[in-house]
Amino acid sequence: MVTKVEAVLYLKGRPISKKILSEISNTDINSIDKALKEIKEKYSNKKSAIELNEVNNSYCLELKSSLNEFVEDLLPSELRTSELRTLATIAIKKKILQSDLIVLRGSGAYDHIKELINKKFIIKRKQKDGRSYWLSLSEKFFQTFAVSNEYLSQIGGKKK
Repeated sequence: MVTKVEAVLYLKGRPISKKILSEISNTDINSIDKALKEIKEKYSNKKSAIELNEVNNSYCLELKSSLNEFVEDLLPSELRTSELRTLATIAIKKKILQSDLIVLRGSGAYDHIKELINKKFIIKRKQKDGRSYWLSLSEKFFQTFAVSNEYLSQIGGKKK
C-alpha cells in the first residue's frame, strides 16, 4: 500500500487529498493515513533529497527546498520540474494515451504536453480507434537525456 501511495504522489506531482489517494489506490482512509506516516518517516532522513509535504490537507512529494538552487543547473534549462515529471511518466510508459497521462498527472499535464511537443521531446499521434492521442518519446529525448530504448524497456516493462 505504501508503495502505491508513494507512486501516486510522485506521478501526480501536485498535492493530492487523502480522499483522492483512497479512491486511486482503492483503499480506506485509515490505510492512507498509515501509508502517509510511513512515507513521511522514510523521507525524514537528513540524507534524503525528497520530503513529504502537506498543503491544505493534501499531500505531495517534493525535492527538499534546500536543494532547489543545486538542481536548477542540472535540469535542462528549457524544462520546468513539473514538465520533467510528465516527461518521466511518458518515458517510463514509452507510449501512453494522452487521456491516461492526464489521469496520472492531472489537467496541468495538457500544458506540459504542449511544451514538450513544442520543445520536440515527445511526439503526438492521433489514436486510430478513439478520440485521444498517443504520446511517445522523440529522438531529441534520447539525445538529450542519453537514455537508451533498451534501458527504458528494463524499467518500464513491456512496450504497449
